[in-house]
Amino acid sequence: MASALTLPAPLKKAFSLFPLQTHLPVSFSVRFPLVQPTLWIAPPGKSSTGHVSLLSTDVECLKWQAYIALRGLKNIAVRWDISPEGALGGRLPTIHVPSAVTDGDLLPAESIPSWVDSQSTTGVDTLDGYRDEHAKDESHAWISLLEGIVHAALVCMTLSVSTPSLSDTFIQLGGNKGRPIEAILNPPPVPLTGFSSFLPAFGANVSLSALHPQYTEAVSAVSERLGEDTWFLGSANPTALDALLFAYLHCILHGRDVTRLEVTRRANLVAWERRVRTKIEAAFCIALRN
Repeated sequence: MASALTLPAPLKKAFSLFPLQTHLPVSFSVRFPLVQPTLWIAPPGKSSTGHVSLLSTDVECLKWQAYIALRGLKNIAVRWDISPEGALGGRLPTIHVPSAVTDGDLLPAESIPSWVDSQSTTGVDTLDGYRDEHAKDESHAWISLLEGIVHAALVCMTLSVSTPSLSDTFIQLGGNKGRPIEAILNPPPVPLTGFSSFLPAFGANVSLSALHPQYTEAVSAVSERLGEDTWFLGSANPTALDALLFAYLHCILHGRDVTRLEVTRRANLVAWERRVRTKIEAAFCIALRN
């Protein structure tokens, strides 16, 4: 019995003009073959001496580079051709690690510590590498100082070097987002736009001159506490706090703002950053390309 549902002749003729065809898959070469763990970072800085640096100019990426290197991992590749929108969660860094899956696994920044633990031959004790319980408790205060006043000064330094236009400000909202400066400072700063503006309140009106006394005091305290120790708080081996401290010192020392002067006046901070930088740079290489 013929089916009662048949296509009308004009429609059937129209469909015949667009036959379904299949083709063999098109092979393509992978630009960056995954042969080793590869960290996606914001671009490194350009050196006037021609030295190719593999350390990101973004402090958030540099924190994780320092953490990976100071945990003893070696031969980690880096690439900086991927925008933050292409990273997991819209933020760099992202690490691409080999696995049983053909294309490997992509891990966000918050998964890096657990991955490092699985790769490192030296585990972390219950004190997280600090010499005693008191030093571990003290580390929380120093982390708050670095992530607070020092981070805010670094943000102001970045904005003072390159002041964005209004359109750039809106565009940058989708970039490599970090913590907003309003969440760092206490009390929070006033917004860029006020009640008299036709724009809704956004941004933060923060001047480096207002932060400078607190920033100067913070740098002085860090320098005094470090002294001539090999690692911060007198630890026998580097800790996560050392990675954090290095990231901020490196970004400030390689900036072009007056904030770097406070660090350059402390010889122990400059020498410590230079020594740790050598150790961290040795852990990374440029990702291979086809």
